[in-house]
Amino acid sequence: MSEQSGPDRHGQPAKTHQVAVLGGGSFGTAMVKVLAENGHTTHFWMRDAAQVEEVAKTGRNSRYMPDVELKGDIRPTTDFAAAVADAEIVFVAIPSKAFRAVICEHAAEFRSNQIVVSLTKGVEKDGFKLMSEILQEELPKARIGVLSGPNLAAEIASRDLTATVIAAKDPDVRRKVQELLGCEYFRVYANVDMYGVELSGALKNIYAIVAGLASALELGENAKAMLITRSLAEMSRFAVSLGANPMTFMGLAGVGDLVVTCTSPKSRNFRIGYAVGKGQSLERAAEEVGQVAEGIYTLLLVKEKADDIGIYMPLVKGLHEILYCNASIKAVINGLMMAVQNSDVEFILPRTLTQ
Repeated sequence: MSEQSGPDRHGQPAKTHQVAVLGGGSFGTAMVKVLAENGHTTHFWMRDAAQVEEVAKTGRNSRYMPDVELKGDIRPTTDFAAAVADAEIVFVAIPSKAFRAVICEHAAEFRSNQIVVSLTKGVEKDGFKLMSEILQEELPKARIGVLSGPNLAAEIASRDLTATVIAAKDPDVRRKVQELLGCEYFRVYANVDMYGVELSGALKNIYAIVAGLASALELGENAKAMLITRSLAEMSRFAVSLGANPMTFMGLAGVGDLVVTCTSPKSRNFRIGYAVGKGQSLERAAEEVGQVAEGIYTLLLVKEKADDIGIYMPLVKGLHEILYCNASIKAVINGLMMAVQNSDVEFILPRTLTQ
């Protein structure tokens, strides 16, 4: 803990902290901005030396957030050990495909009992592991948390009112993250269902692609509402079968995150779906977005897992057919509309095995 800064929202002197953010993408950059503006010394680790130099000299990360100015005590670096050495909390915003490799490579540089919070919404292919599970395996002596919610990075960076969820079993982890990140425009709520919060953050990316397709096809507002609510039913059914708490999906990390990513063109996954719906190939659409759209990879893993455990997921199946089997979008949508009409709300009425 370092020296004190200006007063907090209660008029008391606010204590500054040493924190680290790993990963120089859009969300990592947005979190750096919040932490630094809250008065904390923020160590910002990125692999790219040119990116580090740019942030150090200009206060900008032009690759991901060209219009955002980073102010405060920000210390960009390519030195991983230096970034995490004094950090009370380490926030990890590394894409899921590289997540384990980076953490494994640098595991010895983390301190025992250090708080490590995943910001990444994705799933690892081998074993269907979430990022918190990777952290628990690679950093068994760390205290783990997950941050997730309806959090478009661009809006956070613009100081638009936003709420998020910190999920952790350790109440001290939840309290400290709330203390460090909470401010007048960024509200941090707590949850103990780490698995449910994290899995919902990964699953919603799939349905944002579906919503983008629907928007490209100019489906009506009624149809869009149906797709979002059926998406919520489908993702919660899948997650609960794996041990998540169904009530988590009624909160910010569930329905909140689903709504924002399924209705906003600021969502990378929504833009992917919209481009494909307008006739572009998946590869071309991903190239134009220019950043990692986790839903593309998550779809493959969830489809395989759902087939293995026998979970009914018609939207996942239909999107998979469109993106990877060259199925007609209209034919798939029509097929979904002709599917069996079952219970409106999951877990209220029984679902038969044939549905």
